Amino acid sequence: MHREHFPIPRTFQETVTGVHGEKGLQWLSRLSELLVHCIERWALELEKPFPGLSFNLVFPGKTNGGREIVMKLGVPCRELLTEIAALEVFAGKGSVRLLSFDRAKGVLLLERVGPGHSLKTIAHDAEATEIAAKTMKHLFRPTPLAHPFPSLEDWHQAFSRLRMKFNQGTGPFSPELIETAEKLFGELHSESISKVLLHGDLHHGNLLFSQTHGWVSIDPKGVVGEPGYEVGAFMRNRISLSDSEQEISTILNTRLDIFSDVLGIDLNRLAMWTVYHAVLSALWSWEDSMNYSEGIRLAEVMRRTFRI
Repeated sequence: MHREHFPIPRTFQETVTGVHGEKGLQWLSRLSELLVHCIERWALELEKPFPGLSFNLVFPGKTNGGREIVMKLGVPCRELLTEIAALEVFAGKGSVRLLSFDRAKGVLLLERVGPGHSLKTIAHDAEATEIAAKTMKHLFRPTPLAHPFPSLEDWHQAFSRLRMKFNQGTGPFSPELIETAEKLFGELHSESISKVLLHGDLHHGNLLFSQTHGWVSIDPKGVVGEPGYEVGAFMRNRISLSDSEQEISTILNTRLDIFSDVLGIDLNRLAMWTVYHAVLSALWSWEDSMNYSEGIRLAEVMRRTFRI
């Protein structure tokens, strides 16, 4: 089996080298050999990789016994390793099942979810939100005693990096927005709330429907923190800034009411986490040289909606 059988998009190669540098170049140079190794090790028949690849290669395929699988390959890094660890902890309950893996080579063999349509296909927003909330509740796990997962405190260091880069200033972000997020985290973090293992990126695209297991999550980040943080990624997703602020506010408030009811978490606390997450996400986009302006606009709309 040769790499030519699976043309690797140039944009994917550029992303890998842009993110991982020399390590990414070396990984790409050995990709043909890695594919052959995986096919032989697990007796796989692979199809062309899924479109829209970003940081990892993802192939649908089958074992020689006919079991449908998905194989995911990426440069071995902390995020990929914590994904493996999170899937081990979730153990197929509320998440896709991890069948096998190779940490050193950055390979995951996953159960293929069928029919596999995502939560994006659910047109009614309230219905989609309730599905997400119930899946979140099912996923929350006690933090293992020994684990490789980052904490929300680790993720919050993005604000410190921003301050250091701009001599305690806020660079392209408004001081008020950054100070609000920092204050929110300080207030939320100061209270003694039970910490659990979170998915870390549970939005519409990371929830798939399984004919046998119902709705399951994919692509967990794996982070330890308060359950309320988990709503943030979903709250930001599928919001059109071309809609009126009143329309956006109605969607946001309806979603938050559902999350609060299903998860049993105070509404105001969820609102605080939502605004904090929106600012953090915009900051991450800026760090990754991506468009962050829409993230800032959405964070501001959320602040006004929840009066924070």
